[in-house]
Amino acid sequence: MDGAAKPKLMDQVRTTLRTRHYSRRTEKTYCYWIRFFIRFHGLRHPIELDGGAVRTFLSWLATERDVAAATQNQALNALVFLYSKVLERPLGDIPGIVRAKRPRRLPVVLSHAEAMAVIGALEQPYKLLASLMYGAGLRVTEAARLRVKDIEFTQHLIVVRDGKGGKDRTTLLPMELEAALIDRISAIRSGLASTPHANRVPVSLPHALQRKYPNAPTACAWQWLFPSTSLCEDDAGRVVRHHLHISAVQKAIRRAVKQVGIVQPAGCHTFRHSFATQLLKRGTDIRTVQELLGHADIRTTQIYTHVLGERFAGVKSPLSHD
Repeated sequence: MDGAAKPKLMDQVRTTLRTRHYSRRTEKTYCYWIRFFIRFHGLRHPIELDGGAVRTFLSWLATERDVAAATQNQALNALVFLYSKVLERPLGDIPGIVRAKRPRRLPVVLSHAEAMAVIGALEQPYKLLASLMYGAGLRVTEAARLRVKDIEFTQHLIVVRDGKGGKDRTTLLPMELEAALIDRISAIRSGLASTPHANRVPVSLPHALQRKYPNAPTACAWQWLFPSTSLCEDDAGRVVRHHLHISAVQKAIRRAVKQVGIVQPAGCHTFRHSFATQLLKRGTDIRTVQELLGHADIRTTQIYTHVLGERFAGVKSPLSHD
């Protein structure tokens, strides 16, 4: 009797990604680009294709689709993963790729008054989420994924778990938000205490933590600070509660920006940019800002010095009189 059929390619990709603890967001992105690559080459199996086929695809993205450099790199990373980790045929160097242009753009930032105006136009829980993005420099995904155990009131810190690049870091907990966070956690704790254990809806957990900590999904420490009002199924088919959807936060922020009359293209990430520029403006050392933001390269943080215009300090316009 023949052995079990070999899993389909995309099932292999998902299994490999999950075994290596990649985020679901990365999984979705990699699967998209791998499917795109296969369709581009007439549904041929990638095992039949080589580095030249990858070069052709990536160059086409740059020349015909006019994608951004970050998008092209995303596609490249997905294909490198496919060949090295799934097919076990590493691509090696792929010379001759036409690279997408990486335009130099300064981030949009808000003044303190503008940031507070947007926050003031929001209802809860979006007001607290925006306050965390501005007050602690969190990305929208990092703020939405906060759990009760990630708030350390004693040390006035927020622990960011599995941030960009899968890294953990700590950032400051604004004292102005502590009362609101204490109230929120107290409400979560009271809700759990008043619900019989058998009736509690478990929260979603990453990777293998469900098996490692079987009681965690209904424990207070693991509860989402910003839970979704609806339920969903996890990969095992269990009914769980996930955190508030990122798109809901983004929509609320966009509405508030429009409501207060800000004409710049501001969104959730603008709060993080504004956090960095405000710290630098107030004299915070750039290395400290780099650490709080979780930037691996200081050059990423240095872009905010350009926003502040420090290069032009003391330079007078020709219109100015001596």
